[in-house]
Amino acid sequence: MEMKLVYTGKTKNVYALPNGNYLLKFKDDCTGKDGVFDPGMNEVGLTIEGVGDVNLRMSIYFFEKINAAGIRTHFVSADLKDTTMEVLPAKVFGKGLEVICRYKAVGSFYRRYSDYIEEGADLPAYVEMTFKNDAKGDPLVTKDGLMVLGVMTDEQYEDIKTMTQQITRIVADEMKARGMDLYDIKFEYGYDADGKVMLIDEIASGNMRVYKDGEYIDPMTLSGLFFA
Repeated sequence: MEMKLVYTGKTKNVYALPNGNYLLKFKDDCTGKDGVFDPGMNEVGLTIEGVGDVNLRMSIYFFEKINAAGIRTHFVSADLKDTTMEVLPAKVFGKGLEVICRYKAVGSFYRRYSDYIEEGADLPAYVEMTFKNDAKGDPLVTKDGLMVLGVMTDEQYEDIKTMTQQITRIVADEMKARGMDLYDIKFEYGYDADGKVMLIDEIASGNMRVYKDGEYIDPMTLSGLFFA
């Protein structure tokens, strides 16, 4: 099968396929600094053997569940042997947007709003969006801001918010079934030629904050526990 490399990413390479779809090749490179894994970093800091495999494995697991629930994603199929995933074409919003759903007041949410809330307090599947921009510290953006800037429509925003809350519930229920608690999770979305929103990228342990008995679980440990 003829494939054309169109993008070299930090943790995945993207190839164009003859059928109009794309192929994501998962790598063992992880974001971090000085050899320490950090999902929030935007540079490759280390290589962990097998991380590409577990990230793809978890992505397949959740994409199949989400598709079965009738929620649109870019997932078509996957090949664990080659650590690849075939996906539908999608345009990203703006120059890249991250969508976070929060069940607990931790991390950057708590740092911003600690005058008003206790650390670890419950949140009602709170959805927020940030632009992917390292130099500007991934700035938060409101619904009105996204529309004023021409990044998305009112309808697309509402679709993303609803889908995010539905998908987060699916992930949280799977964690709960394994004795773990999802505190927050990060997603990316795109849209097709008709402007219809779909979940894109991956659903891997490095994109979520999960606790067990009140203790944070690092992503590699989480992947092991999830598939134990």
